[in-house]
Amino acid sequence: MRESTSALTGPVATRSTYLGLFLVTLSTLAFQILLTRIFSVTIWYHFAFLTVSIAMLGMTIGAITVYLFPRVFTEERAHVHLARSAFVFALTIALSVLVHLEVPVKMDATVDSIVSIIFTCLLITIPFTASGICVALALTKFSRQVSTLYAADLAGAALGCVSLVALFWVTDGPTAVFAVAFLANLGAVLFAWRAESPVLSRWVAGSAILLALFVIGHTVLVHQQNAFLRVKWGINTKGQLVETERPIYERWNSHSRIRVQGNAEKPTRPWGWSMSPKLPRSASAHQLYVDIDTGAMTVMTGFDGSLEPLDYLRYDITNLANALRTQSDVLIVGAGGGRDLLSALVFDQSSIVGVEINANILHVVHDVFGDFSGHLDQHPKITLINDEARSYVARSPDLYDIIQISLIDSWAATAAGAFVLTEHSLYTMEAWEIFLDHLKPNGILTLSCYYYPAMPGSAYRLVSLAVAALEEQGVQDPRRHIAMVRAPYTPSSPLTHVTILVGKDPFSRQDLNLLENITDEMQFIPVLVPDFAEDGVFETLTSGEDLSDFYEDFPLNLTPSTDDNPFFFHMMRFRDIFSSDLWEDQGFVNFNIRAVMILGTLLVTVSLLTFFFVILPLIVRSRVSSGRDVLPFLLHFGGIGTGFMMIEISQVERLIVFLGHPVYSLTVVLFTLLLASGLGSFSTQSVELGNLRRAAVGRMGALVLVLILFGFLTPTLTQLMQDASTPIRILTSVCILAPIGFMMGMAFPLGMKAASHVPGGQELAPWLWGINGATGVLASVLAIVVSMSVGVSAAFWTGVVAYLAATAGLFWIVRNRVSFG
Repeated sequence: MRESTSALTGPVATRSTYLGLFLVTLSTLAFQILLTRIFSVTIWYHFAFLTVSIAMLGMTIGAITVYLFPRVFTEERAHVHLARSAFVFALTIALSVLVHLEVPVKMDATVDSIVSIIFTCLLITIPFTASGICVALALTKFSRQVSTLYAADLAGAALGCVSLVALFWVTDGPTAVFAVAFLANLGAVLFAWRAESPVLSRWVAGSAILLALFVIGHTVLVHQQNAFLRVKWGINTKGQLVETERPIYERWNSHSRIRVQGNAEKPTRPWGWSMSPKLPRSASAHQLYVDIDTGAMTVMTGFDGSLEPLDYLRYDITNLANALRTQSDVLIVGAGGGRDLLSALVFDQSSIVGVEINANILHVVHDVFGDFSGHLDQHPKITLINDEARSYVARSPDLYDIIQISLIDSWAATAAGAFVLTEHSLYTMEAWEIFLDHLKPNGILTLSCYYYPAMPGSAYRLVSLAVAALEEQGVQDPRRHIAMVRAPYTPSSPLTHVTILVGKDPFSRQDLNLLENITDEMQFIPVLVPDFAEDGVFETLTSGEDLSDFYEDFPLNLTPSTDDNPFFFHMMRFRDIFSSDLWEDQGFVNFNIRAVMILGTLLVTVSLLTFFFVILPLIVRSRVSSGRDVLPFLLHFGGIGTGFMMIEISQVERLIVFLGHPVYSLTVVLFTLLLASGLGSFSTQSVELGNLRRAAVGRMGALVLVLILFGFLTPTLTQLMQDASTPIRILTSVCILAPIGFMMGMAFPLGMKAASHVPGGQELAPWLWGINGATGVLASVLAIVVSMSVGVSAAFWTGVVAYLAATAGLFWIVRNRVSFG
């Protein structure tokens, strides 16, 4: 049976409508990801993930606006309003970021700080609201073509992921904002062409030309290091607002902003994480500082080929393993500015492999400033690898005497930071098993981290992780394989660092005697060795007893992090988010504690905003007769909004560990899911009224079965393929994601088709789109909460349950509400 006549009335989407929608959704997702880059510099990396919620909230408000004002957003003027909303979207992209770059956000505990944060969130919501109006109009005013329009929507969003990565190859973050605005403006040009409005067409065409000229001109200035539009301030790791001067050199990519600062000609006191008090006062070095976003830094050291001026490196606590194992083969995770490479040379190691994930750092250190840093990439003992360390080691046949990880953790949000906070593939039991498997007999895995006397949470958890990894290797007495040493601190400056040494084999008496001599000479302090523990917690963690009750009762979460719950640095439980004493105990790094409070607060905030902007408008303007009439719509559209985000974010988190980098994970997951979802939506174009019930039940049932299948398969496949090359791992990820995305893409158009044949359903269409977006807003935060509290798998299965609810809701609609007559 063909669709009813009532469903065939209304405007028709043309080729320009499809292409305009494609460009708007491409720009929307590109802008959302771009904001995570900018926020990681200007606000702080914990707030970068807010962009997902802000984007989805704004788009939901846009959809609700269309719903609330049906007399304004009529079908007859659909193309005009598409052009206007896309034009406003383009302009507010540029204006909102310009204002954000000029108005600092404060992060102290004051009313001004709260106001500035709220102002920023509202400011960034504006362009997404305009985008939401545009997308809601496209998907609700052309009812005959909802399947193909939704496919164009998702395809544009999919390309938005890739386009931003490519855009950073040629320009910087602020310029990329205007490039994205230009693409959105092109969408407005296409809509205006179909709207047949000469005045509007001239405005949008002129704006597009101006934006294009600005992007080209400013990109030239960027390459000349003379850009006038730049980020001039940010929040440092102490939460302080800082204004920065123009650096010597600046470069952006999709997961960092790199700045080089300092005076290459002027020698200064050698920089170190925690240098021994015995370091000679006369020691000096030529150094430049490589700033990564605002919250991370690595040092570039002047090197002319002579190692004698670098002898001060022997005094850094991070180099204990080098002192214990000379003439060794060393793998350095995070080559950075080259300081650890130079340390290995000073200790006369045999060979040195430096793995660095950020290609920009390698380019800056060894190409742009190669003459200063000594061209370490050309040194006969050194091999530099641009890769993620865990995946590189997993597929490498080589064994090492030392694997060194020296405080490489960046507090800078990656492009995926909006979804994943700071899970880390290097700090899980599975990762440490890989590292231990690639050590030679008597080899050492060494890591360093911050240490605070009141509550050294990171140090405790390092020991917990080491014990668990060793036990998985079959070690009966892990205590004999672990040594931990810290640098001294003073009451006025409690910040110090600790280094853990994890032995492939038990440390010999000769090793322990040598370590004792080194610590005495350098005035370092043993924290944990086989026959001594500085406090009872270290003693308990290495006791070999069942620690279940101990972990449950301890103020912080010290359980070993795993690939399913890789949030090593986030030790506060959600039940303790308002325990301010825990923040104080963590001193300088209490931002990891505060992040959990921010996440909990965000969940409450978006819940309230969803009520006021979605549920309340429904109560006021609903045209359905009762709550029972609304419930099936809520189940279906709320279920797919929640389910899609829970599945998406959990897969991003899983594949960060598998692919080795958040940028790979973000690009592969979003591109594949969105593109496959677009194809799935397109496949529903042939579903008509006569076969709607059968298609709804059959396709939604198949969706749930596919999700269940890949819920079990994904952990197994990623474990089996973890030592494959990066292209093979990407292909594996695509094969995992494509079937899931294809099936998920059918749910929304099937629901809209069913709603269009329900009395009053056509008028509710924008609200249904809004429900989908609003629940997605909640799920974008909820997915992180569930992942951090229970595990990534739990977030995935929560998404499966949401799709079960969506299936039940759609079955309810087509069985009891749709008229097939």
